[in-house]
Amino acid sequence: GPIVEWPGQIDMCEGGTSTRQISAALTELEADDSVVGIVLAFSTPGGSVYGVQEAGDTINRVKGRKPVYGVAQSLAASAGYWLLSQCTEAYCSPGGEVGSIGVYTAHENVAKALESEGIEITLISAGKYKVEGNPFQPLGDEARAETQAQIDTYYRMFASAVAKGRGVPVDAVRSGMGEGRVLGADAALAEKMIDGIDNLEGVIGRLQRATRAARPARLASARNDMEILG
Repeated sequence: GPIVEWPGQIDMCEGGTSTRQISAALTELEADDSVVGIVLAFSTPGGSVYGVQEAGDTINRVKGRKPVYGVAQSLAASAGYWLLSQCTEAYCSPGGEVGSIGVYTAHENVAKALESEGIEITLISAGKYKVEGNPFQPLGDEARAETQAQIDTYYRMFASAVAKGRGVPVDAVRSGMGEGRVLGADAALAEKMIDGIDNLEGVIGRLQRATRAARPARLASARNDMEILG
């Protein structure tokens, strides 16, 4: 569902996921020696920018110790793709979509609607820009420019994170990868937004097979260690 930063905000969105809960779960699994790999399942249209950079940093830290596989089943958009792109390997289900790399906000001017109802709002404030962008007045040029600057800042963060996670130049993110659109699995693979097309069960099976294949080597290493100690 929608991505927010704090668990208490989930009810405001009528369901969703907290980036702080994601980071806490990943940290717990990172410290668990019985866990050899982690699978993150994504089904989200995105959400708030708050907390996403931090959750992405957590994924990058954890994947330094054990692989983190991400699967879009069937949508990882916007903030969801930000996190998916940070995984060791990223996948999309055959009928799924990923992308929506971009940032937006909206300004709602309700002044005329209130006027038609005979309601007049008077704002009393301190601080030059305290009520900048309020919904009771048209958005002025200065407020619009400041809002655009904030959006551009978060977009730079988003594009840089995707470029780092996918191992591509920032220009490849800005001028490709849908340019704000979501892409289907085949198109996303062609744009190097994902590493393969597979569903959640397939990726879990991939991890299980890799674990089984690695187990004999670990056992042999343990026996060698015991012989040396003996």
